[in-house]
This record gives sequence, C-alpha cells and structure tokens, in this order.
Amino acid sequence: MKRTIRRRRLEAKTDYKARLTLLKSGKPRLVVRRTNKYIIAQIVTTDIAQDKVIKSVISKDLIAKGWPESKKGSLKSKAAAYLTGYLLGKEVKSKVPKAIFDIGMYRNLEKSRLYAVLKGALDAGLDIPHNPNVLITDEEISKLENKELITKLKK
Repeated sequence: MKRTIRRRRLEAKTDYKARLTLLKSGKPRLVVRRTNKYIIAQIVTTDIAQDKVIKSVISKDLIAKGWPESKKGSLKSKAAAYLTGYLLGKEVKSKVPKAIFDIGMYRNLEKSRLYAVLKGALDAGLDIPHNPNVLITDEEISKLENKELITKLKK
C-alpha cells in the first residue's frame, strides 16, 4: 500500500522527522527564517501540537536601533542577521536561558546568514548546543558592514 505524502512536505515547508526530534526535547526553539527582504528570528515553545511564539525579532527592527536608512536594502545581510540574533538573545535571556536551533527546511551551510543569527544569540548569552565550526568567526564579524552599529548595540 502506497503512503500519502503530507501536504506541507510536498510544498517543502515541513520536515516532519526533524520537527518531531526537536519537539521531543521539550526545550524552546530558536527558529530562523529568511524572506526576500528580512531575517526573522523567534523563540518558540510547543504545547500539545501548537507552537507559541515567546518573542520575535525581524531585521526590520534594526532601523529603529540605528541601521542606516540608506542601507535599508541590506537587511538580510550577515551583519543584519548577526544583529537580529543578538537583539533576540538580549531580550529573552532572562526568560529562556536555553534553546535549540531550528533552521527548518533551509540548507545547512557553514558560516551562512542563518548561523550568523545563531552567533548573535550566543554572544547575547543564550545557551544553544551547536558545532563551533559552523559559526562565523569574530574576525568575520569585525569585517562586516555596520560594525559601528554592532559595537554600539553590544554596549
């Protein structure tokens, strides 16, 4: 008998096997998603098959923090991704000290924007299990655009 593939898997939106593994841990998840313009980072908990977003930060929020208006089109760069993760980590550090990293159906590429979000959250003080080889290095962060804003927000 042939199995029916679930709709969200056919649409390449949900990997049910990976999701079940993350949910079994019982820990909150740091969920990172990319759009055509922005990076979205959320802390999500699960309660009986329903996800609840505790805190969400979009890279669009960086404009209010001092991101140059002239560089509005680069809100999905590595610098914006790092700062988005850092802002989220600062805001939820007291509520959620530990989390699990969830990149969903995105490809697992070392030193990508998704891992820049993770590096920002780690630098803000969150405890997230990870492989240090996949993160962007501090030297790469210092070479990023808007390093003045990065140092300003880290104070």
